[in-house]
Amino acid sequence: MADIPQFTPVNLLTGFLGSGKTTLLKRLLADPALAETAVLINEFGEIGLDHDLVETVDGDTVLLQSGCVCCTIRGDLADAVRTLHERRERGEIAPFRRVVIESTGLADPFPILSTLKADPVLRHHFRHGNVITTVDAVNGLAQLDTYGESARQVAIADRLVVTKTDMAEAAGQGNLAARLSAINPDAALVLAADADFAPARLLDDDASQRGDILQSASGFYCESPEETGHSGDFRSFVVTVDRPVDWTGFGLWLTMLLNRHGARVIRVKGILNIAGEERPVAIHGVQHLVHPPVHMAGWPSDDRRSRLVFIVDGLDTALIRRSFEAFAIK
Repeated sequence: MADIPQFTPVNLLTGFLGSGKTTLLKRLLADPALAETAVLINEFGEIGLDHDLVETVDGDTVLLQSGCVCCTIRGDLADAVRTLHERRERGEIAPFRRVVIESTGLADPFPILSTLKADPVLRHHFRHGNVITTVDAVNGLAQLDTYGESARQVAIADRLVVTKTDMAEAAGQGNLAARLSAINPDAALVLAADADFAPARLLDDDASQRGDILQSASGFYCESPEETGHSGDFRSFVVTVDRPVDWTGFGLWLTMLLNRHGARVIRVKGILNIAGEERPVAIHGVQHLVHPPVHMAGWPSDDRRSRLVFIVDGLDTALIRRSFEAFAIK
């Protein structure tokens, strides 16, 4: 196998109860492209592993013939990830290049994501990968209207996987897609039933290319995101500026914003034209967590405006715009 990355990406698989996480996880485990993957799950029995595909079983660990290592989470998540790392270092389990954590259907994704940054050991060996959220095409709209957990799982996602499209009416699917885009305009939306659906593409292995991978021609998956509200008090909006951004001022502004309102800034993501820099800088934050900025290889188009997509919970969007301009615009 290739060398183990200095920082192993940890991807989160989430989604509301009955949304198809288990089915998607089984497809991930069966994909040869994901052979060097460690998966943390609640119970092996829940995913119904085919025993013909199981090569060895060792206590709470299962090694599949595909090369995936599956471990049951016992107690604290940080302990489980540390144990994975230690066993890999000692050669007790097959080497892995990435980790996938399957959360429960009622879980708020943020505490899971914050585990990596909060733990002094983990943050030196692991980094955030993608948040992959499954959404049920049949029940998804009703769940978004009724359960705050469902909306937060969608809002925080990098990839949205719509399941059960074969059981849903076309009109309902269109309404669901519109709602998902309103909640999270910058997430890639894929259909699990599509013939060209490739589970391996849901995961991110290369941090140096992350900014390029996550940008469309204009800098967003959604070509023209507009300010929208929806069930609850979530809303998404985009800040676009023509002038160069002062990096020091931007850092101060973002730090102050997240220190005061981090729990309500569900995510912020964008591409910045920094004063004095030829290449754009991609930034990505989830509540109080901010990923390291990425210097992209180049501008994805001739449009060199800075663009930030926000998803917030109950915050005054006009105040965010004004404060950004006051601190960050030269």
